[in-house]
Amino acid sequence: MNSFLNQQVLVLNRLWQAVNVCSVRRALTLVFEGHAHVVLSDQDGAFQTFNFHAWRDLSQAQPHPETVATISFKIRVPRVILLLFFDRLPKKEVKFTRHNIFERDKNTCQYCGHTFERRDLNLDHVIPRDRGGPTSWENIVCSCIPCNTRKANRTPTEAGMHLVRRPKRPKWRPFVQVSFELPYHDSWKHFLDLAYWNVELGEDVR
Repeated sequence: MNSFLNQQVLVLNRLWQAVNVCSVRRALTLVFEGHAHVVLSDQDGAFQTFNFHAWRDLSQAQPHPETVATISFKIRVPRVILLLFFDRLPKKEVKFTRHNIFERDKNTCQYCGHTFERRDLNLDHVIPRDRGGPTSWENIVCSCIPCNTRKANRTPTEAGMHLVRRPKRPKWRPFVQVSFELPYHDSWKHFLDLAYWNVELGEDVR
């Protein structure tokens, strides 16, 4: 049972942003000391938080296969915890990822100004790559498929199109890249979507 103690727990800051990963042992210590609450999703997909005593009571009332035994009781292994007093993010540069570009542009085509589902948006090089346009914050924008097709391999001026706003490197950090071992726990999926949206983009971006 105590083999669970070294497994990973996702740590959220007070604003419910992923900031770290720690061991089950560390997570239980933080919850016991009153520095964190356990986060658990109910059947409706809503998130509930539990302090140590409430989590221990739930563990007794609803036995679970993932438990850690102490001398006097068994307690369920937490998978996500919420820090109560920490609202800062690690100070790092905003990562150049699809997710962050869509966040910056608010899922809005930067040519027609309409908002779309992400699956209906492309990333466009304002100055085409074969004309020397770099793959950078200042030259990549969200574009809907019709606008992307209309612009083709031209500059906006050549295509008779105008940008809604000039693309810039954002100063905020919408997502924190957390290092962890795969596969991660199902309960993390709401807070992390690393497979596609948060991979650092290179010159092969389409």
